[in-house]
Amino acid sequence: MCKNNNTLVLRIAIAVIFLVHSIAGMFNNGINDFGNLFLNQIGFAPIGVPLAWCIKLTHLIGAILLLANKFIKPVCILNIAILVMGIILVHFKEGWFVVGGGSGGVEFNFLLIFVLIHLMYPNGFSKLNFNKNL
Repeated sequence: MCKNNNTLVLRIAIAVIFLVHSIAGMFNNGINDFGNLFLNQIGFAPIGVPLAWCIKLTHLIGAILLLANKFIKPVCILNIAILVMGIILVHFKEGWFVVGGGSGGVEFNFLLIFVLIHLMYPNGFSKLNFNKNL
């Protein structure tokens, strides 16, 4: 049996999200627009477009590696960093809700971050022995 097979369903779900999010931007000019119209405008000029491409390629390669069950921790760490920066730079000012009580908020990134943490530590933090003194 494959190591971390108990995370297969979550790895597939995250891979689909990362694949759709990155591939769509490659074909609808979304990545270039994000680089030019957002990143460059908030102070990342002149590297906004290359940075946007690095983000999307990280999602794309990460999705493939998640499906292959390879390099899980590095993939998760890189994508958590991207999601945290997304919260800070894009979503935080919109509040919590993605839809409903608002729009464009942090709740989806928050969930993705904790799913990625679970993929890194599928058995929890038991090795850290938090319950040692209880």
